Amino acid sequence: MVRMGKVIGVNAEKIEEYKRLHADVWPGVLAKIAECNIRNYTIYLREPENLLFAHFEYHGSDWAADEAKMAADPETQRWWTYCNPCQAPLSSAKEGEWWAPMEEVFHVD
Repeated sequence: MVRMGKVIGVNAEKIEEYKRLHADVWPGVLAKIAECNIRNYTIYLREPENLLFAHFEYHGSDWAADEAKMAADPETQRWWTYCNPCQAPLSSAKEGEWWAPMEEVFHVD
């Protein structure tokens, strides 16, 4: 298992919409997350900086393949058409990154 953290901005005028969407995530999206070996997925919001922080555990053996499987899923793609306009990638994100990965520097069970 690998713990992962990612961060992205959220547009101030879209925060309530983003919260509404995530209060009732579509069952097909949740099923695809599980199918792609992601567990304990949580998204946090930090205001007034308007940052979203996602933390999850990856229980698979090929992150690139599972990430590609999720990206190819039509239901997930449709979900992203609602979520992506709410988000604002960080200026420090590398080319091709949407959510910017974070380095784990401490953990204790």
